Amino acid sequence: MKKVGLVVKVADDARKKADEFQIWLESESVAVVRKENLQINRQIPLVPADLFCVFVLGGDGTFLSAARWIGDRDIPVLGVKFGEVGFLAETTEEELFRAAESVLNERFETFDRMRLLVNIIRDKQDIICETVLNDVVINKGALARLARIDSYIDDEYLTTYRADGLIIATPTGSTAYSLAAGGPILHPAVAGIIMTPICPFTLTNRPLIVPDSASIALRLAEKSSHIMLTFDGQTGFHITENDTIFVRKSLHPLKMIVMPGRRYYDVLKTKLRWSGGRM
Repeated sequence: MKKVGLVVKVADDARKKADEFQIWLESESVAVVRKENLQINRQIPLVPADLFCVFVLGGDGTFLSAARWIGDRDIPVLGVKFGEVGFLAETTEEELFRAAESVLNERFETFDRMRLLVNIIRDKQDIICETVLNDVVINKGALARLARIDSYIDDEYLTTYRADGLIIATPTGSTAYSLAAGGPILHPAVAGIIMTPICPFTLTNRPLIVPDSASIALRLAEKSSHIMLTFDGQTGFHITENDTIFVRKSLHPLKMIVMPGRRYYDVLKTKLRWSGGRM
């Protein structure tokens, strides 16, 4: 018997479809591990290792929660759009059952999406270790001054950002917060990491793409308060000038299920509402 995960957005339409979908799965002799309002922390066990795949009914936020639940497990995941944007969704509510039938019959491919491993070192102790699919963000609070962030690439000093914050994003995260802050869009197959300052004081501090082999180190340049580090917008941690944040490519990418006929550029044009003439 196959066993699948079902992660559901807390919304009436998603729950209703999830109820219908779960009944169908169980009629096909598929066991279901269902999660709603998934809040990931260190006390919640990761996804069971014997899951065949995970279906996510919701928006990008729900998908990111599911990715954190999967952790380093080598389990493919399929997003089903129920949110506003749905960059991470591979299919729609209307196509759910057809897509699920293909997946259960193993007629699908997966695409590895790069993730980032983030470590916070304080007093020579590794106090935080997180994996993100989209981004890790240094943000100042509403009452804080500009953050001064010393940055290093492969142990070489790069610059000190004076900004409202700094985003370190994957190609998948390039269409999220980084894009809103003026960062570039990277195709998921591009092997790079994006560093995007948020409202930089110096206009010459522009977004930078570094190789995915780079090791990035970040440190607050002066005593600061109300500075937060957030992981995929899901959880946060207060940081101080005593902390060093290390960011590098994770050894465990997320395996996203790819449905036939879905093209990245078509999704990009649709989600960003690009227009223009036709050749």
